[in-house]
Parts: sequence; C-alpha cells; structure tokens
Amino acid sequence: MNKLFKKMVCLLVVLSMVLVIAPANISKASSYTYNYDWWNEVRECPDAYTTSGAFTAYEMGLDKNLSKPEGLYVYEDLIYICDTGNNRIIELKRESQDKVSLLRTFDSITGSEVSELKGPTDIWRSADGYLYIADKGNGRVVKVDAKTLAFQMECTKPNDETYDQGWNFAPSKIVVDRAGRVYIVADSVNKGLCKFESDGTFSGFIGATPVVYNAWDYFWKRFSSREQRAASENFVPTVYDNVCMDKEGFMYVATYHIEEGALDSGSEDPIRKLNLLGNDILVRNGNQEIIGDLYWGDGGGSKGSSKFTDVTVLDNDVYFGLDKERGRIFAYDDQGNLLYVFGGKENLNGCFRKPVAIDHQGRDLIVLDGLDCSITILTPTHFGNCIYDAIEYFDSGLYDESAEAWREVMDVNGNFDLAYIGLGRALMRQERYKEAMEYFELKWNDYNYSLAYEQYRKIWIRENIGWVIAVLVIVFGVPSIYNSIKRKKLLVESSGVLNELEEHNTK
Repeated sequence: MNKLFKKMVCLLVVLSMVLVIAPANISKASSYTYNYDWWNEVRECPDAYTTSGAFTAYEMGLDKNLSKPEGLYVYEDLIYICDTGNNRIIELKRESQDKVSLLRTFDSITGSEVSELKGPTDIWRSADGYLYIADKGNGRVVKVDAKTLAFQMECTKPNDETYDQGWNFAPSKIVVDRAGRVYIVADSVNKGLCKFESDGTFSGFIGATPVVYNAWDYFWKRFSSREQRAASENFVPTVYDNVCMDKEGFMYVATYHIEEGALDSGSEDPIRKLNLLGNDILVRNGNQEIIGDLYWGDGGGSKGSSKFTDVTVLDNDVYFGLDKERGRIFAYDDQGNLLYVFGGKENLNGCFRKPVAIDHQGRDLIVLDGLDCSITILTPTHFGNCIYDAIEYFDSGLYDESAEAWREVMDVNGNFDLAYIGLGRALMRQERYKEAMEYFELKWNDYNYSLAYEQYRKIWIRENIGWVIAVLVIVFGVPSIYNSIKRKKLLVESSGVLNELEEHNTK
C-alpha cells in the first residue's frame, strides 16, 4: 500500500511540473512574432515564418569564410552572394527546403580591360541570361554573360552636366528592367537613382525625394554668416540605400538616412514605390505609418527608430522591410497594413546580428547576415500561408475562398485585425454588406465600414422602395389631403354663411 501511495505521489509531482513548464514554453515561443492593433498596442502573434536553415561558408561548401558580404540576389533556384571583402561572387543552388549546393565562385571576368572584380556589392541576373555586377571598387556596373562571364558592356561615371563631377561613382545597389535599363544606387548621390540605357549610356536621374526643410531654419539661414550656413544642415534630398523591383517593374527604394523628427511628422518615408516617372505611388492606407517599429526604446545595442537597409516584394505585393538596427523584418500588404514583425538581434535561428540584404524565392525569404557571414532561409508557417492565400484569392477574384482563408487565420489568431478587415472586404465583394459592416465595426475600420454602409443603404432602399413611398404618402399625403378637405369644407361653410347674410341684408 505504501509503494502504491508513493508511486501516485510521484506521478502527481511529474504532472504538476509538466503543467507548470508547458505554459512558459508556449509564452516564450509566441513572443517571436508580433504586430500592432488599432490602438497601436503591441500584440503577440503566431509565427508567420520558421527557419529552414542557416548556412555559413562551411555549409555552402566554400574553401574560406565570407568577408563583409553586402549583396544578395535570388533568381529561380539560384542564389548569388556578393562576398565583398573577398572580391568575389558566390553562386549557389537551392536543392531543397533546407539544402544548398555550391555551383561556382568567381572573382574576375573576361574580355574587359579591368578583369578583376573589386569589392562587388550587388548583383542582378536577367531573364535573357546576363549578370549585372555592381563592381563598386572599380567604379562601374558591368554586364557579363551568365555562363561564360564574357564582358558585354559597362556603366561608368557619367560625363554629364547633371552629374556633379566632384562625386565619385561608387555604385552600391542595382536593378535592371525588362528592356535592359540599369538603375543604380550610388553612394552620396542624392538626386535619386542613376538611370543608364541598355547600351550603358547615362540618361539622367529618377525618383529623387522631395526636399524637406523647417521654415524657421530656412528663415534663420537668411540672416546667418557664411560660417554658420556652412556648419548647418543643407536642404537636400534623401540618399537611397537600396532598391528592388517587383514583378510588374515598379521599384521599391529604401533609406535609413532619415531623421527621427521627419519620421514622427511623416514628412519623409523610409520606403517608397516608384513608377517609371519616378513618382512615389506606395499606398499608405494602414493604421500605422510604414516606418517599422512605432516605439524606439534604447537597449541591447540598438538605439532610435528602425532603419530599413533593404526591401523585397513577393508576387502578391506583400513587401518586407529589413531593419538593420534591431534585426527585424516588417511585412506590409499592398494597402500599407502591417501584417507582422519577426526577427531580432540575437544569436538564434531566425534572428540576425547584422542583416544587410533580403530577397525571396516564391514565398520563402532569404536574409544575408554581414556579421555572421551567413544566409538564413525562412519558410512560411501554416499561419503565414493562410494570410498569403487569403490575399491572393482576393486579388484573383475568388472571394469565397478568400473569406474562408481569413476565417482560418482567425481560428489561429483571433486578435489578428487584418483577418476581420480582409473577411469584411471579401464579404463586400460578395455583396453581403451587412455582414461586412459587422466585421469592420469590430476592428474600427471606418473607411471600409462607410463603403459597405453606402452599398447596404442603396440595396435596402431598392428592395423597400414600395414601403418607403407608401410611408411617405401616409406621413405627408394623408395630412395634406385631410387639410385640403378641411379647407374646402370651411370655404363651403363660410360661403353659406355669407349667402345667408346677403339674403338677410336684402330683406
């Protein structure tokens, strides 16, 4: 009996420990990803991405470690890394979800007067089989055959009056459109992107940011001495730090050279979307500004606002800003709504010590860490895939499927505001406006609620117009008829009295 009693006590102790420990583990895991609610409060969120693998030089099959890598580009199943400190390009092939293999490395090209690469910082592969390399140390962007590495053409320092000849030409980031035009982010150039035609001819700048200045500072400069003006800040456009191109040819540019006061006021934007004319067409309909973290506490070696060092865009127009300050990734949809935030500056899977570049392969994300000298491949979880399914179904006109996907998102995370809004939008497309209004009201989405209410009101009036007219007739017509009859009756009675008076007077 004593032995049985002891076994039962031990079993109860073990079960108690499991019950105590399990909630702690769940809480710790759920803090990896977060977003903001309508009141801008931080809300924990299920993980949207999980780490498939982290690859250092050893896992890549390289003979030596990476040195200060800066550039990353993904083309189909190929991954290109600019090993800047080692003056070479690394070409990998992704074999499976968690495996990559080394295809080749190269540090020189053929057929050019300058064959050795010097500090390459970015690379682009075009669909017609060419590589474009930002050969920063040599002051050029060079185009080569992707297979043979044979020289084709190069973009060098513009000999143009619009380009300040006092500037060095140090191309750091590049994108190339379908026509072979090259757009370059060059160090210290604040006129926007340098645009080169397919033959390497410089054709001007595109996408310069509007100049933002303080009226008081401008007034004060009018009365300052030459020395004071030289020491003060100049009113100049913002310098871009990175650029990417989506499937439709629109360019997303990122910059972290923005003062925190400008972020607070909304006068400058760390992420912009440029059309062919260089105009910013990024949609900003979300509750929060597209600036990364809303709260800028100091700690853990980080200080101040988020600093977007790179951006990438999925085919469903969800784009990601890479924050080098805290090692986080911010995901936004095409309306500017923040979907989720994840990552951090820790020595853990899914976190980054010094993220310098991000790209995508399908829905997967690939991040280059300049300090760990590694790449991390991130794959969407079930929760993340449900969000993407809902967005893509909606864009394809499959509103029933979109609504069902948003309901699945809500089953996983009942506090996910965009699931309610997305479900409401899908119901609007199904002309179920009253139901849509209920979902919009739950998440204080005034704009879409007004749209749904306007359509609901039209339908209600159309379906009840007979009753509306009948009520209007009863409310306004019956009293009017009654008053009219009453007036006529009074006229008749008054005319009878007058006749009697006339007869009486005649007599």
